[in-house]
Amino acid sequence: MAGDDDYIYDEATGEWRPASEIAAAAAALDVVRDSAGNVLADGDSVTLIKDLKVKGANQTLKQGTVIRSIRLTGNPDEIDCRHDTIKGLVLRTEFVRKR
Repeated sequence: MAGDDDYIYDEATGEWRPASEIAAAAAALDVVRDSAGNVLADGDSVTLIKDLKVKGANQTLKQGTVIRSIRLTGNPDEIDCRHDTIKGLVLRTEFVRKR
């Protein structure tokens, strides 16, 4: 039968599921979201939602600080960004909100 989807065994549910359904579920998990659930993308600006002590820099970033031009990492819980005084800054997405 032409057009039939391949089926893959899903160990989490113990069921055979269409490959396209599993691929769509995997793609949805890779989406990076901020603390409010908004989707983040490379180049977005974010605002800190709480004061954060920066390890190794002996500095605190205050709530409301705007971070521009973020970059996504391979981890959906972290973003890479630059601040005027701190280079190589990695922030957890639970502490930022999209502007």
